[in-house]
Amino acid sequence: MIDLRPIAYIIGRILIVLAILMLAPAIIDDRAGLQNGKAFLEAALVTGGFGVILSLATANALGTGLDTRQAYLLTVAIWTMVPMFAALPLMFGAPGLTFTDAYFEAVSGITTTGATVIVGLDTLPPGMNLWRGMLNWLGGLGIAFIAMIFLPVMRVGGMQFFRTEGFDTFGKALPRATDIAGQLAAVYFALTVICGLTFAAIGMEPLHAAVHAMAAIATGGFSPLDGSFNLYAGAGEYFGALFMVLGSLPYVRYVQLVNGSVTPLWRDSQVRAYLRWLAYAVGSVTLWRVLTSDMGIEPAFRESLFNLVSIMSSTGFFSGSFPNWGGFMLVVAFVIGVIGACSGSSAAGLSVFRVQVVAAAVAARLRQVSHPNRIAPVKYDGRNVDDDVIGGVILFVTGYIVLLGVMSVAMTLLGVDMISAIFAVWTTLGNVGYGFGPLVVATGTFVDFPEPAKWIMTLAMIMGRLGLLAILVLVLPRFWQR
Repeated sequence: MIDLRPIAYIIGRILIVLAILMLAPAIIDDRAGLQNGKAFLEAALVTGGFGVILSLATANALGTGLDTRQAYLLTVAIWTMVPMFAALPLMFGAPGLTFTDAYFEAVSGITTTGATVIVGLDTLPPGMNLWRGMLNWLGGLGIAFIAMIFLPVMRVGGMQFFRTEGFDTFGKALPRATDIAGQLAAVYFALTVICGLTFAAIGMEPLHAAVHAMAAIATGGFSPLDGSFNLYAGAGEYFGALFMVLGSLPYVRYVQLVNGSVTPLWRDSQVRAYLRWLAYAVGSVTLWRVLTSDMGIEPAFRESLFNLVSIMSSTGFFSGSFPNWGGFMLVVAFVIGVIGACSGSSAAGLSVFRVQVVAAAVAARLRQVSHPNRIAPVKYDGRNVDDDVIGGVILFVTGYIVLLGVMSVAMTLLGVDMISAIFAVWTTLGNVGYGFGPLVVATGTFVDFPEPAKWIMTLAMIMGRLGLLAILVLVLPRFWQR
């Protein structure tokens, strides 16, 4: 039987921290003379009280480590239970959402998806918009720790490939894991500060700069404005694209960079492929837009750059009329949204690494078919890829495609039109945050989707964030047996 005490204890401690963080937006709304500050205080009391009770009840678990099964459960518990409490301010105060909408919004924030059901972001209390940005930021930092420490040993979709001697941080090397986590947090915080100061320097209001910075570095996409980056077109789009790219690179490379090793970042084939594919997407859509409209080269390039970076990095910001371009752009957006950015970052989707491994496996298989007596190992970045890594990657990619289809069909059975259904699953399973289709175009949000459809999308966000297998493995009877 799995010992749940260590898991409950960690969740309790996380809830205590979450409650303390709720005090920041409470103070901001209170100083603004808004009643919404009380909603945050009430939510903080409930969250903190539950966290204290849970921690005290399981304090005897102190000193016990986590095995692989407990790591799976902890990972899933964080991204399912924490949003329940993070949603409380959204229910207790403005905008006064139902539990379904509030949980959807909180999950979207913590999974760094960026999809929203709130109409009228411009008129929300400043503390509430700050809270949404904080959820993005905390989710991005949290998945960074999970990606660095838990996922490689959990062997989720090929992540074990990144488990090298220098980063085998789980279990016996816990002190090393603590060091890496500290360095990662410092880099993450520094990037956020630099991004926020840059946004402020180009003319963003302080709150807008702070929220956009937290969302950009976390590749989260929550904006305090209904028009997202439209108010800051121009420099905001260029700098926004820059920081979204920085937020979607492998976190392990930043840790190495902090330790004085620059070479791994520049030589990482995943990073090079990510930037190359992104350049192809931006260049082709820019050319298509220039040839099929009266838009000039610079605005076409700027809007294409910002929006396609936002999609491929699974952030979710938008600018200009890009969401309504349709045609060729929609095909390119769909493809790069499915691919996603780099493994080991807060971005989601299949990831460039997994796509590269699948492409290498297919190429090796074709070589072997044409030359049956030839040994054709699958290589990635000059290294042979083990069969278990290839199997994990193929299982992940297959599961992703199957879930995309099954969930889309399920959405249509609930009355959602085909286009809205496909892109709703696409944007939530890939944590993209963008919305396309008739049900989205009216408000620019997902508020008009049926309630059961929102629960499917919520499940898709969590599964996409945790690499599918981290949740699917929990339904296997073997998982619960010793």
